[in-house]
Amino acid sequence: MIINDHFKKFVLYEDLSLSSLNAFPPLFSSSLSSTHPCIEQCNSSKTIYGLKGWISPSDLWHSMTDEELMWRASMAPRIVEYPFNRTPKVAFLFLTRGRLPLAPLWEMFFKGHQGLFSIYLHTLPEFTYEPPESSVFYKRRIPSKLVQWGRATMIDAERRLLANALLDFTNERFILLSETCIPLFNFSTIYNYLLNSNQSFLSTFDDPRPIGRGRYNKRMGPTITLSDWRKGSQWFEANRELALAIVSDVTYYPVFRNHCVPPCYMDEHYLPTLVTKVCPNLTSNRTVTWTDWSGGGSHPTMFKRIDVTIGFLDKIRNGFNCTYNGEMSSICHLFARKFHPNTLLPLVKIAPKLLGFNP
Repeated sequence: MIINDHFKKFVLYEDLSLSSLNAFPPLFSSSLSSTHPCIEQCNSSKTIYGLKGWISPSDLWHSMTDEELMWRASMAPRIVEYPFNRTPKVAFLFLTRGRLPLAPLWEMFFKGHQGLFSIYLHTLPEFTYEPPESSVFYKRRIPSKLVQWGRATMIDAERRLLANALLDFTNERFILLSETCIPLFNFSTIYNYLLNSNQSFLSTFDDPRPIGRGRYNKRMGPTITLSDWRKGSQWFEANRELALAIVSDVTYYPVFRNHCVPPCYMDEHYLPTLVTKVCPNLTSNRTVTWTDWSGGGSHPTMFKRIDVTIGFLDKIRNGFNCTYNGEMSSICHLFARKFHPNTLLPLVKIAPKLLGFNP
């Protein structure tokens, strides 16, 4: 009885004390969600992000460093099936100094195909022009840095474009383009060609000449040997698996950055050598961007207004033979370069009939 009496007094004292201090409110109070600041913050739409915003970022601008960006972009789900209805897109990666002089042609190309493509622009850092909101290029610039021809900064820009595009999990194919590139077919043809291909399109070959093997630096060994050394076109197309391999590389890129300097050009050797070392089965060993090098020299032919004719474009479109998914095909090039800004008017005039663009 004495113990029981003391126990009642103790419980009563604790109950009154805690009640007055309100130190421990009921765990499952019906009014908790409206009064407790933590619950309000955690349930706020400002702090909770759904899957959609994470898998397909709408805002391309961010404050990540290149190192942070590559790390973030290298993430890949191990569960093969997506937990959402995924429509694969083609990511168009434009490596340019500033404005796209052939933008009206590209606007025609993309018209009516929203939801099937993404656009990313890497420009000079000081370039701030923003096209009209109605343009497909509106707010498609990514955080960019200065690029020097033939230097490691060129590869940095390409990897930066790939990494930003990889942040969107709906992007399945990635094509690198410049401001002088044009499409050779309509969007549906190019989209189906790329999405149905079982390989990427990145050229890689062993060039025994001084402008090939002659650029190899013995200091690259043993990580990269002369037998590993390859050359190829800068203008590549990659599927998601290959794109992930490129941005995830921390083994071969530093070697190239330190030892491949002019007259060794990283944009001609890094990716071909990397693919040969890491994933040779992922590429068809050819490019889908046609370039005319017949004139010789360090730069390809620049085509002017007088060069643009239906016959000229049709020869590029159907004048070659190649292998596509193990079978012969006359469609080998989907894009072409280099086209001067003054070619815009004849290209826009020819496009609806020859290329099948929506006028």
